[in-house]
Amino acid sequence: MTENVWQRWPSREALSRAGVPRPRRALDAGARVLVGGVLLWTTFANSDLHGWSVAAAVLGVLVCGFGIWGFRRTTLDHRLLPSLGLLVLPFAAAMVAHSADLRVLALVLWCVCGITAMERLPLVAALPATSVALGAYVVVDHDGRPATVATTGGIALLGYVLRLDAEARGNAQRLLTQERAARAAEAESAALAERARIAREIHDVLAHSLSAQLVHLEAARLLIERGAERDKVLDRVVAARGMAREGLAETRQALSALRGEMSPLEEFLSELVAESAGAEVTVTGERRPLPAEVSQAARRVAQEALTNVRKHAPGAKVRIRMDYGPHEVTLNVRDSGAPPGEFAHTGAGYGLLGMRERAELLGGSLEAGPYEEGFMVTLKVPV
Repeated sequence: MTENVWQRWPSREALSRAGVPRPRRALDAGARVLVGGVLLWTTFANSDLHGWSVAAAVLGVLVCGFGIWGFRRTTLDHRLLPSLGLLVLPFAAAMVAHSADLRVLALVLWCVCGITAMERLPLVAALPATSVALGAYVVVDHDGRPATVATTGGIALLGYVLRLDAEARGNAQRLLTQERAARAAEAESAALAERARIAREIHDVLAHSLSAQLVHLEAARLLIERGAERDKVLDRVVAARGMAREGLAETRQALSALRGEMSPLEEFLSELVAESAGAEVTVTGERRPLPAEVSQAARRVAQEALTNVRKHAPGAKVRIRMDYGPHEVTLNVRDSGAPPGEFAHTGAGYGLLGMRERAELLGGSLEAGPYEEGFMVTLKVPV
């Protein structure tokens, strides 16, 4: 339910000095001090006050100043009754000044009460308070009626303009605060996304590298159990060590890729199939630079697919097809389906699951399953 405009307070940002430039603050304070000083000097210089009357006048000025200061503090906290009670102090001081024949001082105080009430109170309280203050002004003022009406109307309008100006400043301050909070949240979200992306890259690299090492180490174990020659076992261990080195190198490459230091995807696929016997790569469509995350996803899927072929269908022929479409890129990896080797069931099989999650994060999809006599992996990512 929306708050009634008549009962709504000006915002705390509007009532405070937040967002006001220092030069304007200094100018406002200087203007108040100057006007107040001139007013008091004129009042006391042109009056017949002496002795206890002067002391009473000084005390009245202090009480009036305290009332205005307190009024500004209580309105800042949106406390209506204390604010109205404190506004009575300068109003009463104006009555006393009028009774002491200090008409100019009384008129100024009533004007201040009317303007301040209109600027800082809810309209339901501001209108009566301003009406009372300006009504007292009209009664005391001896100028002609047209001039008095014009003056009181201008004072009321001035208070409302100051209210609108304060609200505009408060709205700008709130928008600025919200924008800063949004920027901070955006920066934090970007940092978290970057951390998640780095973690995902490192996870995929290590999963691929460790899976390949596991194949060679499992082969070495079986060879040892069968009493194979030392050279055959050593070849498997050396291959596992090589995979560990490649994993470290790929980790560095992944971090470089995240920084934008990345070789073209076609070049990477060509190097990848060069390391695998019986593999070939075909690229169709208009080649163009891809976003880092899309390129990394295609690289990881190709690596994971080739690793699965070596694990589950050693010796099978592999065909990699990269298609650059107008709105998406498609990577297709399929093998000829050679009979599984002796290490076909090694590993936990989490590689393709991680690739599918990566594709979904990019708004794409990954499908993996039997195809004719072999196995096929298809990655589609929008660009």
